[in-house]
Amino acid sequence: VRSVHRFKGQTRKGTIMRIATTLVAVNALFVLAVGLSGQSDRQAEAGRFPARPFLRQNLDKLTWTTTEGNKLGVQTAVVDGDPSKPGYYLIINRFPPGVMSRPHTHPDERHVLVVKGTWYTGEGPQWTPDKTVGLKPGDYMRHPAAGAHWDGALDEEVLVAISGYGPTSANVVDKGELFARSRPAK
Repeated sequence: VRSVHRFKGQTRKGTIMRIATTLVAVNALFVLAVGLSGQSDRQAEAGRFPARPFLRQNLDKLTWTTTEGNKLGVQTAVVDGDPSKPGYYLIINRFPPGVMSRPHTHPDERHVLVVKGTWYTGEGPQWTPDKTVGLKPGDYMRHPAAGAHWDGALDEEVLVAISGYGPTSANVVDKGELFARSRPAK
């Protein structure tokens, strides 16, 4: 494992434990948020859960794939579920420095927990990377279904854990490219 995945001053084991704890927290926050949201179409509220075994995933062993519609290095790893199918999913998105998504929406409510780096976020249909709000590791944000937003990295690599109920997709507000440079390439 390259040291780029470690937090300053932490060992590999400490970093993996912090990320595992973060993923457990995002799952708990998601279940709590779904329970409080009042939406009646969620399997948790109906008491229907699929019979599934325990699952353990290690961040350094996940399979990273190029995220849909991008040529700038954004990657996704599926931790649990399948975002393209009905049901719960948990993914991790990796943004390289200087890359953000442009204004887009998702059909589902999504719950995001920052795992690494400062994740910059904005709301609405206008893309203004210079007017974003930065969230640090451990910080949480909920994206409402169909809420226009954009997010990503400015000066460092960013990892965010995202959970929701699929199927999901990203619908770019102006129908253009989903990802763009938030800063000039170095």
